[in-house]
Amino acid sequence: MINIRKLEVELWESADLLRAGSKLTSNQYCMPVLGLIFLRYAYSRYKKVETEILKDRPSRGGRVMPVEASDFAAKSALFLPKEAQYDYLLNLPEDIKAAEIKNKDGHVMNSLGEVVNNAMLLIEEQSQQLVGVLPKTYTEFSDELLSELLRIFNNSALDEIGGDIIGRIYEYFLNKFAKNIASDDGVFFTPKSLVKMIVNIIEPTSGVLLDPACGSGGMFVQSGDFVNQTGMNANNAMTFYGQEKVEYNAQLCLMNMAVHGLTGVIKSGDEANTFYHDAHNLDGKCDYVMANPPFNVDKVKAESCESAKRLPFGMPSVNNKKEVGNGNYLWISYFHSYLNEHGRAGFVMASSATDSQGKDKDIREKLVNTCDVDVMISVGNNFFYTKSLPCSLWFFDKAKNDDIKDKVLFIDARNYYTVVDRTLNEWSDWQLKNMNAIVWLYRGEIDKYAHLLNEYQAELGSDKPFDEQIHDLSKQLKELRKEAKKEVENALRNTKKKIQAEYDEKIAELERCLIVANEANWLYEKFGEGQYEDVLGLCKIATIEEIKDKGYSLTPGAYVGVAPTEDDGINFEERMAEIHRELLSLQAESNDLMETISKNMKEMGL
Repeated sequence: MINIRKLEVELWESADLLRAGSKLTSNQYCMPVLGLIFLRYAYSRYKKVETEILKDRPSRGGRVMPVEASDFAAKSALFLPKEAQYDYLLNLPEDIKAAEIKNKDGHVMNSLGEVVNNAMLLIEEQSQQLVGVLPKTYTEFSDELLSELLRIFNNSALDEIGGDIIGRIYEYFLNKFAKNIASDDGVFFTPKSLVKMIVNIIEPTSGVLLDPACGSGGMFVQSGDFVNQTGMNANNAMTFYGQEKVEYNAQLCLMNMAVHGLTGVIKSGDEANTFYHDAHNLDGKCDYVMANPPFNVDKVKAESCESAKRLPFGMPSVNNKKEVGNGNYLWISYFHSYLNEHGRAGFVMASSATDSQGKDKDIREKLVNTCDVDVMISVGNNFFYTKSLPCSLWFFDKAKNDDIKDKVLFIDARNYYTVVDRTLNEWSDWQLKNMNAIVWLYRGEIDKYAHLLNEYQAELGSDKPFDEQIHDLSKQLKELRKEAKKEVENALRNTKKKIQAEYDEKIAELERCLIVANEANWLYEKFGEGQYEDVLGLCKIATIEEIKDKGYSLTPGAYVGVAPTEDDGINFEERMAEIHRELLSLQAESNDLMETISKNMKEMGL
């Protein structure tokens, strides 16, 4: 598994070291560097898709037919002319002027900066939505600096990370480079697992998709992948619209979509401030709405919001300055208003919004009584890349089936996640599927649940009960570790590393299988062959009447309750006494060590 944080740090440290030696400011440096990351990622996807195209490529006279731009469009990927391909730029001769390389207009280029600018122009010719978007200020870089940056970003790890990698590295660089650009409160990158969860539950298939706070375009990228995986072409099936107030983010969104072969209409700047503008005139026309809007925004002009409409449940609280003090329920109202009669919405929201009072509660009551609230999920801390706050995922569906029309599924997932590191959690792909399975059962889609159980069995290569597989795998793992230790200890010195590496690989594969088996068992223990049950501490289906009885709270924890704590069989008093003895022992060792250090320093005359 790629350590993306390590990759980010390495890329940043190298790139910033070069910036420090140049005359460029952070703002001048930021977008061109991200443009190079765009080129590298675009090339990675280009080569991957090219391999797929060439697999079944017809030939004439013994020669394979050359690939064309239309082949890439059919695979939802960006075609790159030779002079815009990363390896071409990477392997140019040192003396550009002497090489007499011509640009797209036939003029000889004199610097590497001109060649990279030309590459950007060639790509813009391949994608109408990129015209005027890609950075073309590379002549401000010396050839030496630009050549070194191209080398730095030629990192194979970028080939192995899916999803919104551009948005992820973009945010990291932006926070390092130009904090003033990313200073809007509540604006931050949406982690991949939250985006995936939203897309999986919304299930976009065809129609109009709007993200009115689209940032770097992660919702579009993931939706495109979802549609393509069903066998359809996302560009043919979907129409993507986005609004993004920050120009930088909108540029990144267009670049990100282009890399993934997606086309869309993205508006930015003041006219794209969703609080005041329905920039695409989509009120009541969207099949899908997805967003991670800025949380808890204050000082929103109330009169401008009212004139912009899209407030079917009325205005939130307005202060004596005629400002909305918290914009959360503006967003919630807008998302509902954008939907057509069968539309679905999924969005990230501050946890506090599920139970806020005053005018917010009045709006929430009206919203609940529409019967359009579908699923509510509580998410724990540390899911966001730069923030540690918890959040909730909200889902609306204006065309719920009759069985669940007056019901809402609540899921409390605050204790269900995978730890990435000390400050970051996420849902693994299997955990995403498990959460999705709960929604399927709520919707009566038992066939999808059954398919997931089959997928688990295929992945594990066994149809044994999952708990038995956990037992078997744990035993195998224990024996393999014991065997590895013995073999490495007895190995010759020059073969120890090789033998350890071989065992590490085998152990990692067993550990991966054990994780899969545990996730399969987690799901099967709760829902068996596909019968939905309320699970204490995890999920509950509540009626509108039950929600009314709880003061129209939409906080999952208020409904699912608390799971019973399993007795681990350890005597608390005995364990505390044991810990106390361990601490005393460690303290004594520490004192002895300090005395020894002090004595040695005296002997050294220090």
